Parts: sequence; structure tokens; C-alpha cells
Amino acid sequence: MNILLVDDEPLARERLTALLVELGGDYRVVAMAANGEQALQLCDELQVDLLLLDIRMPGIDGLTVAARLAEMATPPAVIFTTAYDEHALQAFEQNAVGYLLKPVRKQRLQQALEQAQRLTRPQLVALSVVQASSAPPLRSSYRGGLETLPIEAVIYLKAEAKYVVARHAGGELLLEESLKSLEGRYPEQLLRIHRNALVARQRLVALERGTNGGAWVRLQGCEERLEASRRHLPEIRRWLSR
Repeated sequence: MNILLVDDEPLARERLTALLVELGGDYRVVAMAANGEQALQLCDELQVDLLLLDIRMPGIDGLTVAARLAEMATPPAVIFTTAYDEHALQAFEQNAVGYLLKPVRKQRLQQALEQAQRLTRPQLVALSVVQASSAPPLRSSYRGGLETLPIEAVIYLKAEAKYVVARHAGGELLLEESLKSLEGRYPEQLLRIHRNALVARQRLVALERGTNGGAWVRLQGCEERLEASRRHLPEIRRWLSR
């Protein structure tokens, strides 16, 4: 993963570089920028997969940089690194993959990088479509950090214990929002199949009968079959027969 570090503070860039070295893996710092103008120029000149982007900088701020990048055909992913927590909502409106508060902790950086890697490698070309989507991304504050997931990347949502698990191609994200609330927020994207499960409408490919008389749905990109309750079968059939 090619990473561009963007921060007007040299010590902040040095700390991020040191943390990336400690983490090892497939993370390469291809360049550094001290302001937004330099960042945009470097993104035009280099193959950048991800920006670790400060928000408050002289000239163009990080939020404006992210908005400009979203206009690219294949924009890089963005993880904001900032000392201020009041910009979180604006950051997620720019579809940021993560929002890390300074001083950046190694574990939180690793989690955000893994999330970004799942989005940039399998779905980099699709990311520009996600940026333009009118549907806001899912947001998780689990584990003391902030992560996002485009609703278009969701395969299914399932209630487990105190959380809702959002399954996607790269793994899962834990949400503290109820299924009822999520169903209300994304009626065009999600379909209820059970009291404890919602599925992505566009991934629903088949309804099957089990040997015990139950019903199960098959989803594109998912080997797991999910149980469908009897009360939701008519709506599932209507969607499949559209």
C-alpha cells in the first residue's frame, strides 16, 4: 500500500513514519507533504493508495483536500489524523476510512490501515462510486476509534449480543446501532429477512428450502447461508422476482 503522509508538523510526520516501520507489512511511505497544495500535486504525480491526512494546516485544510480527491476517477482512501475531535462528522461526510486523534496510537493506526487496505485493494476502482453515493457510510466507534464502511460494501448485517455485525468482503465491522435504526436509514439498500438480520438487496440471489422446512437465502460473495423467517418470505420473493 502506497501511503502519502500529509502534516504541517515535521514531528508528526516522523512519528507516523516510525509507527509504520514498527507495524511492518505492506506499507510504503512514497512521499510526505507539509500542506494541502503539496498533497494534491503529489496525488497527481504518484500512485497513492492512502493518505494519512492532517486537518488543520496552512492554506488548504485536510477536509478540502479530501473533497478534491473525491473528484478523481480512482481516489485514494483517507485516514484523518488530528488533535481535534470536533471535525469527525465532517470527516465522515468525506467518506474517510478512519479518524485518529493525536497522539496516534499504534494499535488504532493498525486497525485503520487494515480497514483501508480492505477497501483499496479489492474495491479501489469502486471507491469513486462510493464517494459520490448519496447514502452515508456506516460508522463504528467500537474499540475506542472511529471507522467507516460504505453501505455499498455491506453483504449483511446481523444482531449478535450487544452489537450488530456488518459483514463485508474484507471482514466485519461492529456497530452499536440497532437493526431497526439501520433498516430505517437504508431502506433502498437493505432488506429484512429475519428479526436478527438484514441483507444487501443487490447481493440477494436465491431463496432455498431446508430439509427441516425452514428457508435460507444465498448472497453473492458470501458462502454462508442465512436463515429467513416465514413472515419475511413474501417480501424476499417479491424482490427476487422483480
